[in-house]
Amino acid sequence: MIKRTYLITAFIALLAITLTHIKVMGETNIPAGPVVDIKTTAGDIKVKLYDDTPRHRDNFLKLVNEGYYDGVLFHRVIKDFMIQTGDPDSKDAAPGKMLGSGSPDYTIEAEILYPKHFHKYGALAAARTGDQVNPERRSSGSQFYIVTGNKYSERDMERMAAQMTEQRKMDYFNGLRKKNIEKIRTLQMAGDREALEALRQEMIKETEANVTDEGLPAEIKEAYTTVGGTPHLDGQYTVFGEVLEGMDTVEKIQDAATDRTDRPTEDIRVISMKVENE
Repeated sequence: MIKRTYLITAFIALLAITLTHIKVMGETNIPAGPVVDIKTTAGDIKVKLYDDTPRHRDNFLKLVNEGYYDGVLFHRVIKDFMIQTGDPDSKDAAPGKMLGSGSPDYTIEAEILYPKHFHKYGALAAARTGDQVNPERRSSGSQFYIVTGNKYSERDMERMAAQMTEQRKMDYFNGLRKKNIEKIRTLQMAGDREALEALRQEMIKETEANVTDEGLPAEIKEAYTTVGGTPHLDGQYTVFGEVLEGMDTVEKIQDAATDRTDRPTEDIRVISMKVENE
């Protein structure tokens, strides 16, 4: 009887731990994909790559298998935001050297699948250059970050949802502008302000008709209000995986003292990465 009671208690405890892990990672069903073990000087991290972001998945696996990441530093660390690594120039970087521009001689086409994949606590995402020089939001060939972030209130989420809707409208309108750029230039050269304004109003009307305020899905709202993340990055960067184990290591890294460029004052390095299963 005592043995049976012990087994039941142990099972309940194991179930509680499992459910807690599921809640922390933000979803009950982790998407299919390969697993990669990341060994760092601060501890170990295990990540799952998503199969529905195949360009990022395959590139990451290629670099891991080549040993590309072995020895790189976590060169950009911001508490309550994220930790970033993958710059090959960081391997032998002198103390105080500014990092963050190194990568292979290619970028990766964006695979932004919001709202399916979002910047929840523990999300794995690709770094990239800004929209002004990278309007297609192509990802760095090697640099990536892991999200820590903050928790948000319901009111915060409502405000962010409205901001995201405005951003989507802006993106849609800019797409129309690009599509009509030759017509716009012709009207500008002709000095036809009336026709230009009519075209602008037409594009605004089309934008309003096609981009509506849908609000945030319940799953996303729950994740950001309970475990946190960085919602202001959603829809702008490719999320291609998530942490399965080792968020204690991620938090240890994010707590490191940093200089004015957000580089840790004492180097934190990736020792090695290994594909656990493909």
